[in-house]
Amino acid sequence: MSLIGVLRTGVSGMNAQSNRISTVAENIQNSGTTGYKRTSTEFSSLLLESADYGNYNSGAVETAIRRSVGEQGPIAFTNSKTDIAIQGNGFFVVQDTNKGSYLTRSGNFVVDGPTGNLVNAGGFTLMGYSLANGEPSPALNSVQDMVPINVSQIGTQARPSTIGSIAGNLPYDESVLPATPAPVPAGAAYSKKTSLVTFNNLGQSVTLDIYLAKTASDTWSVSVYDASAKPAYALPSPPLTTSSITFGASGKPPATTSITVTVPNGQPVKIDMSNVTQLAGAYALNGAANGSAPTSVTGAEFGTDGTVYAIYADGTRAAAYKVPLADVPSPDNLEPRAGNVYTMSPKSGDLLIGFAGLNGRGTIKAGALEQSNVDVSTELTAMIESQTVYTANSKVFMTGNELLETLMNLKR
Repeated sequence: MSLIGVLRTGVSGMNAQSNRISTVAENIQNSGTTGYKRTSTEFSSLLLESADYGNYNSGAVETAIRRSVGEQGPIAFTNSKTDIAIQGNGFFVVQDTNKGSYLTRSGNFVVDGPTGNLVNAGGFTLMGYSLANGEPSPALNSVQDMVPINVSQIGTQARPSTIGSIAGNLPYDESVLPATPAPVPAGAAYSKKTSLVTFNNLGQSVTLDIYLAKTASDTWSVSVYDASAKPAYALPSPPLTTSSITFGASGKPPATTSITVTVPNGQPVKIDMSNVTQLAGAYALNGAANGSAPTSVTGAEFGTDGTVYAIYADGTRAAAYKVPLADVPSPDNLEPRAGNVYTMSPKSGDLLIGFAGLNGRGTIKAGALEQSNVDVSTELTAMIESQTVYTANSKVFMTGNELLETLMNLKR
């Protein structure tokens, strides 16, 4: 047996435990880091070739670092709508100031003052796809076409009306009007009149006057006028649209009953009238239409599928971006970088891009953060074990050194 080999084996054991202590220290100090994944040290023996008899050559121990990147950490809910967590598989795609792309589970995003981008505690910008031109068609293995999530860039918007509805009751016992020119002009004979406020492309309100005339026992004509352009009383004016509602024996129209009117300087508005009835009751109609006057963005919120909604001052919201989730075949083999982010490695496999809830990916929880998956009690136990084994290895080294000194003293 080589006494020098004994010393080297003892040093190898101390180095191995030193590596283990290093990972334990890193885990403990990051036990409160959002989205942090614990690191562990695994040991494997390195044996030197020795005969079955005679001198034995002691070997050493090697260490390998393993990261539990694929292990889910507990989810904790917060008071911030821009905090997001992944429940299940996947990573957020983020970008640094040099436009480099990385993966992370750290979803503690806030609005960056100078840029308006959503940036996490590590200084990385959340990336996604703009919905300005409709649903995105992402590349399956590339981050191209992704842009920083920046709701503040949307700015003030006017949302023109596109859909509306009228519901309620038209009285069955209403008298049938004598034959009148169709459509019913302003000032001509009509049975009932109501109005619906809509918005044009500039966000200006446009009031639509709706004249209803009972022309038969089960039929009402519907004529729509621009209230601001209505001529004086009794002077005919072309309506924006004219239609009719025919009620069945139950007092209900067909389920597809609707009228479409184009708002002046606006969009075609489809007004659903399938919930209007003709029953033996009082006249009572109510209606609504979407759209709004110009309003500014006050914040953002996330959907479980990754859709980012811009929240406007009037309480309405609009889909602005969609955040994808990236994945790799072997997450535990991703390479960590400063800032709690990861890059691909030959062992991790290539990048895979998709959306939350699809193809085995997790869902996105808004107002929540994934905590570190470190168990401090486990780490403290590992620390005690490493300290004990390190001490034992040092005793091996000291004993080998004493034997070597004894050997050297034989010369004297």
